[in-house]
Amino acid sequence: MASVPKFTREVLLTAAAIFVTKGTLPALAADLGDNCCSDLEERIADLEATAARKGNRKVSLTVSGWVSEEIAWWDDGTKSKVYVGTNPVEQSRVRFLGEARINKDWSAGYLLELGVFGGNGGKWDQNNPDGTSPNSVAVRKSSWFLSNEKLGRVVVGQDGTATYHLLNDSDTTMTRNFHDAEGAPDYQASFLVRSGGNFVAAPGGGNLKWSDVMRGFNNSTPGDNGRRNIVRYTSPTIAGFTYSVAWGESDIWDTALIYKGGFGDFEVNARVGYGRSTDEKSTVCHSGPANFRADCEWWGGSGFIQHKPTGLFVYSGYGQQNDNTRAFDAGAEASLVDKTDEVWFVQWGIETKWNAFGKTNLFAEYRHDSPGSNVASGTLRTQSGDINFWSGGVAQYLDNAETMLYLVYQHADGNVGVLDAGNVVDTKLDSMQQVIGGVKINY
Repeated sequence: MASVPKFTREVLLTAAAIFVTKGTLPALAADLGDNCCSDLEERIADLEATAARKGNRKVSLTVSGWVSEEIAWWDDGTKSKVYVGTNPVEQSRVRFLGEARINKDWSAGYLLELGVFGGNGGKWDQNNPDGTSPNSVAVRKSSWFLSNEKLGRVVVGQDGTATYHLLNDSDTTMTRNFHDAEGAPDYQASFLVRSGGNFVAAPGGGNLKWSDVMRGFNNSTPGDNGRRNIVRYTSPTIAGFTYSVAWGESDIWDTALIYKGGFGDFEVNARVGYGRSTDEKSTVCHSGPANFRADCEWWGGSGFIQHKPTGLFVYSGYGQQNDNTRAFDAGAEASLVDKTDEVWFVQWGIETKWNAFGKTNLFAEYRHDSPGSNVASGTLRTQSGDINFWSGGVAQYLDNAETMLYLVYQHADGNVGVLDAGNVVDTKLDSMQQVIGGVKINY
């Protein structure tokens, strides 16, 4: 992390002159003669050359972020390969945060966050080792805020909604950085599904991907919203509780209640939230014809508890999404449509400092998805499904390098109902296995 210097060359030189002329070290000053401050000037010049710059002296600027790259082996039951690219759960990024103090209670600032992909690990498939849109930069957040310590904070611009990461952010362990609530489907989103060794044909053309089989408009995870163009209010924290509400994009709104605290030797984090969208353009539960008006809602909750002396923890969540427009979009096949998508998961493990390098994390997770129908532009592609994920892994933090190493194994299988000549055919999916190893370096 690099910050703008608070002291200019003139201030430091003046301080040095005062230090000498006041007689604090008269003998040393006499010995140094005219060259007393040359070394100080050189050090200041070096500092100025390596520091971040800002446009004015009123607003502080902090630059931070990380690089997160991975090596992933995958096996879809018929074919296996090894790919190299950017982790899709917490991709590489750079973050610019500016803030200015208005008075003792009020402050204002801005946030600009860019996501950087080399090979996009969330867009790989069996025939594309770089994913779609490789070597790309995307604007994740671009917003300003006004904050009062007693009244709360208002954010305006592209940023997280109130239910953004509703199921993710209860977790405070290292798994949040590489295998959060959205991690399981993220790692295999664009891979094509197989049944009996063959790709599964999609009604309307093409073949089904894992992201077609699963539902949830934010990384195939019902209950989670994403980053939108919104106005969000977040209250001050009272007795560990924080309230948040957001609106935007004509029309989407959501709200959440967050708790961070604990009791005795236990740390406890939890959050619940609800949201609704009638915006068919920007907050898409699914794409549809021009004359339809989207109507979907989502809700969920997550919780985390850790025994601090031992590091043992349990983290779990549940989310649901109801897309009330699917039946309308499906037309004649409306009676076959399942409008509800559900997910639940439980992760357990231990995170503690067993060695001098930093904390070590060992975890295991089970996730179950009950996706509803996939309807796109009048075509019923899938009717329903049952998907299972089994995951486990290890992470090691290196304190002196602000670096995390991780290794994950993941297994997925399940069933999906595929429409064929007006009939729903229950299709057993071949299992998908992955081993993902990577490094995340913070700066």
